[in-house]
Amino acid sequence: MSNRLSRRDFTKITAVASASSAFSSVHVLGANNRIRLGFIAVGNRGDQVLDAFLTHKDAEVVAICDLYQPYMDFAAKKIGSSPKQLKDYRRLLEMKDIDAVVINTPDHWHALQTIHACQAGKDVYVEKPLSLCVTEGRKMVDAARQHQRVIQVGIQRRSAHFCREAAEFVRSGGIGKITAVRAFHIQNEWPKGIGNPPDETEPSDFDWDNWLGPAPKVPYNKNRSFYRFRWFYDYSGGQLTNFGVHYMDTIHWALGHDAPLAVTAMGGKLAIEDNREIPDTLEVLWMFPGGTLVTFSQFNASAPPAGLRNGEIEFRGTKGTLYLQNNGYEVVPDALTANEILARKPINRANERGWRMGAKPMIEPKKVEGQGDMAAQATASHTRNFLDCIRSRQQCNCDIEIGHRSTSSTLIGNIAYKTKSYLEWDGKNERFTNSPTANKYLTYEYRAPYKLPS
Repeated sequence: MSNRLSRRDFTKITAVASASSAFSSVHVLGANNRIRLGFIAVGNRGDQVLDAFLTHKDAEVVAICDLYQPYMDFAAKKIGSSPKQLKDYRRLLEMKDIDAVVINTPDHWHALQTIHACQAGKDVYVEKPLSLCVTEGRKMVDAARQHQRVIQVGIQRRSAHFCREAAEFVRSGGIGKITAVRAFHIQNEWPKGIGNPPDETEPSDFDWDNWLGPAPKVPYNKNRSFYRFRWFYDYSGGQLTNFGVHYMDTIHWALGHDAPLAVTAMGGKLAIEDNREIPDTLEVLWMFPGGTLVTFSQFNASAPPAGLRNGEIEFRGTKGTLYLQNNGYEVVPDALTANEILARKPINRANERGWRMGAKPMIEPKKVEGQGDMAAQATASHTRNFLDCIRSRQQCNCDIEIGHRSTSSTLIGNIAYKTKSYLEWDGKNERFTNSPTANKYLTYEYRAPYKLPS
């Protein structure tokens, strides 16, 4: 992964891949009919995804790759079968006894590693958000289709039964026409947030240059590595893509649309005293076909509004509201009927209360609760779906096109924020129609010698 290696080293895997891609179009599984997995990055989210795969007896982790040795030591002990340990993901992709790879690296690595894996004839489970920019995501979709790979994007709500049920209920008109949807990420980090450490010399056991990969070369700062990379735009889209992609994917699902018509955003670093680049307060608004206004609210420097829960999505319809939480959903009818609306007399506060108290809802209230830890349970179901699709060669619950579209909606929200613009979006051609300046943000230049494959 080092940028000190030559372009010949980077193209070597493509040559190997062309042959192996043809080989794996007829899928050959490992001993005992197990699906042999290689893990790229096993810290933080990678460790959680590893736990999910280890619950499935027909999956075998034969190799792991990470730049940080303590992460690999911990993972190898958990796996317990002495997996091969590597620090260069390309060597892992060259292994002929691997059927699929699981990519849990920071966002800025997803495109290169996924495309190289497709070229190497491997199926791929890749964590969300799918990409760092829209162009990367489209090229990842193209690579998956060209090489006939099964891809699962790690938006695990797609494999949660209650999320599917809620989305289908909304899409079928269960709460009427949807006029507004609101989603929230709330975590008060005031006043110091992630802190403000100085730049320093990289640790002796951490290869900073390789970690940066295609991202710009900058001095090592501990806030830019491991989980806190999400607060910096070189490696992530911030909390809008980190959490927002889960919400936007469910919203796409429930509305039956895969792209908005327009987007705008406002916010800033308003109160927190740290070295983050992303805003601590942000509001993004999208307009979707059919007349639905969608809002994502990120509150990281204030207390939450009364009664509001983190991770909640509110679908507001003409007949009522559906509240989707992390472990279930609730339908709350509005106390209106069509006849009462037509017969309503001129408003005065005396008859307003009596009119509402006597009204009967057009839909029934409903409350559905999930079971257990939603995140862990859904990830286990999501990984199960991936393994099943490797065998059947069917598309996964969160196929790469779905993951790309949901990620793109969040990415263009960041572009609206950065350009301080109201942007009209052509979802078919994946371009802004009213801003050449904004279109420049749809891609970015990799640091040499890294190059996004065409």
